[in-house]
Amino acid sequence: MKNIISILLTGLLFTSCEKVIDLDYKSNESRIIIQGNITNEAGPYYVKITKSISLKDTGSYPVIDDAIVAISDDVGNSEMLTAVGNGMYRTRALTGVEGRTYTLDVQVENQTYTAKSTIPQRVLFDSIRVETHLVTGETEYSFIPVYPDPIAKGNNYRFVLWLNNKLVNQHFLQNDDVRNGVPNSVRLEVNDDDIEFKPGDSITLQMQCIDKNVALYYRTLALMGDSGPGGGTTPNNPPNNISNGALGIFSAHTVESKSVVIP
Repeated sequence: MKNIISILLTGLLFTSCEKVIDLDYKSNESRIIIQGNITNEAGPYYVKITKSISLKDTGSYPVIDDAIVAISDDVGNSEMLTAVGNGMYRTRALTGVEGRTYTLDVQVENQTYTAKSTIPQRVLFDSIRVETHLVTGETEYSFIPVYPDPIAKGNNYRFVLWLNNKLVNQHFLQNDDVRNGVPNSVRLEVNDDDIEFKPGDSITLQMQCIDKNVALYYRTLALMGDSGPGGGTTPNNPPNNISNGALGIFSAHTVESKSVVIP
């Protein structure tokens, strides 16, 4: 029941002012998967390139180690990334700066793939507020990321959650479509059917300020019920920012983390 309620709440939260998204479940050809991040923290930054497999196949995605990968910004900086194995490519000197737009170029298998993403201005992540609720005789916990949303509209936030240093494979998204310019008081919609929170547990939350295209990608994944960060790439095609039909996402974003112990 909690699962159903969580899905409904998530759907209601993100249906306003969004166009209808058509997902292609029939396409079954192998496709390039590109996953890359650049942040306001010091590098190196990484891009991972793999290839999807047929829906009827099992196993891990084949990695690609012979691509040509470059990242540039809108003030003239550019860098070729170094292949380090297992489909991973690493920067050496490139710096992530708030407000700059970054372009990822990937050449592989005689095709070129391009993506753009902008690091938004960082919004201060103040703290995590833990609230308790008594539901049918059991104590349940809610986690509210406390941050002052700016007056300017259009802010999007992604959160990554760890419980006792173990990644929780769910996606958490918030924006200022409804509550703009005020301190956040909206809790994360955690599906706790398979998670037990208890006093003494350590909660770590990473807040990412993301641009609107990255937000749309992760909102779609959340609505599709995927396995969350670290859980692999969906075989379907949520709308992303990479050209030429590639799967995955290139995200330029800010990063800030806070921790709290459940009292």
